[in-house]
Amino acid sequence: MSDKAGVEPAQRPVAQFWDELRLSTQARIGLGRTGDSLPTRRVLEFRSAHAAARDAVHMPLEVDAFVVDVEKAGIGAPVTVTSKASSRAEYLRRPDLGREPEDVSSIVKGDFDIGFVLSDGLSPRALMDHGAAMLEALVTELSDRYSIAPPVVATEARVALGDHIAEAMGVRTVVVLIGERPGLSVADSLGIYLTHLPAPGKSDADRNCISNIHPPEGLGYAQSAKIVAGLVAGARKLGRSGVALKDTSRADVLESSETLTIE
Repeated sequence: MSDKAGVEPAQRPVAQFWDELRLSTQARIGLGRTGDSLPTRRVLEFRSAHAAARDAVHMPLEVDAFVVDVEKAGIGAPVTVTSKASSRAEYLRRPDLGREPEDVSSIVKGDFDIGFVLSDGLSPRALMDHGAAMLEALVTELSDRYSIAPPVVATEARVALGDHIAEAMGVRTVVVLIGERPGLSVADSLGIYLTHLPAPGKSDADRNCISNIHPPEGLGYAQSAKIVAGLVAGARKLGRSGVALKDTSRADVLESSETLTIE
């Protein structure tokens, strides 16, 4: 006779093993089987996760409410910019349009060390869930050492849109907070892309990325902010960001002539 979870007595030790291991990962492991198929519960969980991922991609950013939250960081009134993608459907079909701004004339150019661009990316939900809190952690970590430009909220945005915005802002380092592509385990993961001396035409090799920010399961705000602070300091010392700049805040990495380590 099976128990309430539908597990036969002979299978209970195996089920217990997977139950304990599942506590340390969001991956779909040890799903079990019913005959030649997955249990109905697991099939429904998969469909629910797939629907959540699709919703995270297509849901619009609630710009007005989000701008209010961003302004609480205390670095100025946010400016809103959109890409050349005229709709979410076009944004998904034409990544190139998401990399160029429609108009940046509303951005007042200054002389700042750091600029923050908060972008909806492929998961506006991630930006709404974590963007404002992540920005506050970054400001707390960096504001006593660097001058910071008023933030920019970007919609229908890809990472490279930040280069155009940074040029208009007049910043030496741009930090782009962007919703990452949702997966079947996490639909609200935020990413941070840092580019030193940003300018249109920079490639991904010129950036440093911190991903999987979605506490409590993923990387936390304070820890992410400390990594960014280390990367900013390293980029200013090295004179560039990207593949030559390594984050060693979470691992012991030997220093070489081609890379700069950050303690």
